[in-house]
Amino acid sequence: MRVLHLGKYYPPFAGGIEHFLADLLPALQTQGVAAAAVVHDEQPFRRSPLPDPADPLPIYRAPCHGRLLYAPISPTFPLWLNRAIRAFQPDLLHLHLPNTSAFWALALPAARRLPWVIHWHADVVASLIDRRLALAYRLYRPLEQRLLATSRAIIATSPPYLDASAALAPWRDRCRIIPLGLNPARIPEPDPAARQRAEALWGKTSTGGERAFRILAVGRLTYYKGHETLIRAATGLPDSRVLIVGTGERRTRLEGLIQSLALSGRVSVPGFQPEADLNALLVSCDVLCLPSLERTEAFGLVLLEAMRFGKPVVVSAIPGSGTGWVVQRAGHGLLVPPGDPVPLAAALRELQADPARRAGLGLAGVTALQEQFGIGPVAAAVIESYRQTLASATG
Repeated sequence: MRVLHLGKYYPPFAGGIEHFLADLLPALQTQGVAAAAVVHDEQPFRRSPLPDPADPLPIYRAPCHGRLLYAPISPTFPLWLNRAIRAFQPDLLHLHLPNTSAFWALALPAARRLPWVIHWHADVVASLIDRRLALAYRLYRPLEQRLLATSRAIIATSPPYLDASAALAPWRDRCRIIPLGLNPARIPEPDPAARQRAEALWGKTSTGGERAFRILAVGRLTYYKGHETLIRAATGLPDSRVLIVGTGERRTRLEGLIQSLALSGRVSVPGFQPEADLNALLVSCDVLCLPSLERTEAFGLVLLEAMRFGKPVVVSAIPGSGTGWVVQRAGHGLLVPPGDPVPLAAALRELQADPARRAGLGLAGVTALQEQFGIGPVAAAVIESYRQTLASATG
């Protein structure tokens, strides 16, 4: 079986879905499925080389000219998709959505001749925060629905997300729940140099001379991540240190809020961190916080990364999102209402005061990663979806 994936980006681009794709493709290969991917080049305006024919995982990187409303701009994507189909000769296309470039599959005869599986990572949420998305979705929705109508199977990542998705409602009969997964071997233990750099980022101890309680948030600094809520919660968290790691358009705004609340000594936004240093921050934190606000945060792959290092989590229970479902299934953290700094601070203080509970939650996460969210069983479920799709296409 040969499967060609259509995605947004691929590592070294740092993103949850990108890391999932980088874990999934080798896991498919291990279980007997040849896999390749067409994505956008993470470096804008670069002339992208074709993959080496000898590469066991061919990644076709279509040149990209930046982004518009979070969507990559890649006029030559259809040419690269056609080229990949000719070279790789897939039996099936696996489309990862949302991704505006996936719409080109509707226009290309070579793509239309193949059966499709759609991996529904998130709705294009008509955001109450970024209202431009509501207008953009009016243009996006007709093509999105045509993709869904043409597909033979749809993978949703959690029951709550599927239940709340208006876009998927007409196609429930072809939907299947398969959670995202993670390969823990991809995330090694950090070396001493990375640990030392992490300690430098955490900085000084608390006022009492002991180590401050360490709260880590990881993610793009964008409108739906709720980092402002975490910063406001920090005003009620004495003897704590908060690091918000990532890049994005809201960094200046977050730094201004930190300064206005006189939190510069306890909360910082250190920007992008290399993977080794990010792993060291995960190892050395006391709790991971995911304070997102909207269903754009559909699953939260970083929650699986916290499981990898046995860290408890405090997470927004976003209605219709999979984040709360992951925490409930794993039993490795606390849930709080989104957008409210008061209960967020209370949950973090609760874990700050109870090291034994933090350890127990962290151990539950390790077990959940082994039994429920490992990439091996996830890949096996995806392959079964492929088999059913191909059987229906030939039956």
